[in-house]
Amino acid sequence: MRIGIIGAGMVGGALGKRWASLGHQVLFGVRDPAAPKVKQLLADAGPNACAGSVAEAAAFGPVVVLAVPWSAAREAIQAAGDLTGKILIDPTSPIKRDLSGLDVPEGSSAAEQIAAWAPGARVVKAFNTVSHTAMTDPRFPEGNASVFYAGDDDEAKRVVAELISEIGLTPEECGPLANARLLEVVGLLRMYLAAYAPASVTGVAFRVLRR
Repeated sequence: MRIGIIGAGMVGGALGKRWASLGHQVLFGVRDPAAPKVKQLLADAGPNACAGSVAEAAAFGPVVVLAVPWSAAREAIQAAGDLTGKILIDPTSPIKRDLSGLDVPEGSSAAEQIAAWAPGARVVKAFNTVSHTAMTDPRFPEGNASVFYAGDDDEAKRVVAELISEIGLTPEECGPLANARLLEVVGLLRMYLAAYAPASVTGVAFRVLRR
């Protein structure tokens, strides 16, 4: 599968490297494809990865990942161009710097805002409840970490669930895109636990247990 990743930071880099290692074709959309940081990422990701502009990443394949800080999300979508029909994965964390709450309008979510900014895209909220290190190594003593995901398009959610499973994380379907409001609170909870519990941000993850 061809996957465009807008951004080359910790989340985008971790996902891109894992998917490229599994044989997917990955294009990182960045401001400067020749930047040393990007060159190192491509060297680490291997021959299945390349870099280009944000618009090139958006046009690259059926799946696009918006792996940018929440504050840059709208600008990135504008730079991406027409995303109609694309499966647009939203791992953004719209969390206030002091962890006091979410930086979104009341009664909404980052994912719903993104869907409004990218009409026609099939937005799926996913990966915001796990750290980039859990994406790289999903194994914990209790089992592999879970990834909660939500969206309004069943086919898009099926594809995202497969991409989650392929890198060793456990997909947990959480209903329509409006439930991103819940997932973004879960992401805030993970950050809070990582900041104030006796574990680092890389050492906290959630896993669903069932009887």
